Amino acid sequence: MNVFTSTVGGAVKITHAQFQYSIVDLAQRLGYEFIYHTWNSRNSPAGFPDLILLREGRMIVAELKIPPDTLKPEQYFWLLEFLTVTEDVYLWESTDDFDEIAKILVPKR
Repeated sequence: MNVFTSTVGGAVKITHAQFQYSIVDLAQRLGYEFIYHTWNSRNSPAGFPDLILLREGRMIVAELKIPPDTLKPEQYFWLLEFLTVTEDVYLWESTDDFDEIAKILVPKR
C-alpha cells in the first residue's frame, strides 16, 4: 500500500517522512480529522511521539521508526506515560506489515 518506496541496492528504502505521510494519509481516509505530528522535533519535548490520532473518543499514539533506528529512552518513557491514558500506543517500524497498521487504524465499533 505504501507507494513511497524505492529500491536501493536491491533493498526497499523509505524515509521517515514518507512512512509518516503514508500513515497520516490512511488515517485521513479513515476519517481521522484530528492528527498531530511534529514538523520539527527540535521544537518539541525530547522523545514526544511522532503521531497523535484522534477520532470519536479514541486516541492512537504512535512512534515511527525506520530500521536500524531504535527507540530512545525518552521516547520509551513518553509511550509509557501515554499508556496510562490509552491502550492504543504503538511503535511502528517501516518493516511492519502496513495492512496490520491499517487494521489498527480502522475505527472500533
